[in-house]
Amino acid sequence: MIATNEFEKIVQAYQGVVYRFLLSLCGDVALAEELTAETFYRAYLHIDRFRGECRPETWLCQIAKNAFYKEKKRTKRIVSWEPAESAGTDAGILERLVEKEQALSIYRHIHELEDPYKEVFMLRVLGELKFKEISAIYGKTESWAKVTFYRAKNKLIELME
Repeated sequence: MIATNEFEKIVQAYQGVVYRFLLSLCGDVALAEELTAETFYRAYLHIDRFRGECRPETWLCQIAKNAFYKEKKRTKRIVSWEPAESAGTDAGILERLVEKEQALSIYRHIHELEDPYKEVFMLRVLGELKFKEISAIYGKTESWAKVTFYRAKNKLIELME
């Protein structure tokens, strides 16, 4: 088993990368923080399964992605409910619906992209990761991350036209 102080060094080194990765997936600061903690908890419990065949941040981001999907599956079963009092005026509702429709349209087009374009685009734009960090997650070069991002951006523009 790994020593606690060694694991603390791992947390300090990769917490930012994992957090930004999760933020790019969920777009929710509080959820990203919660899932980051969950990721490192799971990593600590299963550190003996890390074989060193990939970079630690790649392994941690895979754990994070699994935690995100598990949370997404759990919350899918919960029905959201908004009280009538908080609905606002008719104009406010229409404005929010238009904004939501635009956002949904963009997200739909993003999800039409194939991997790795979709994920690289989301990591860069939503997660605000640097190309160097994205390349580390994939175990590729920084140039690969840049080219993949720009191709994803161009494909997204084509889909939206």
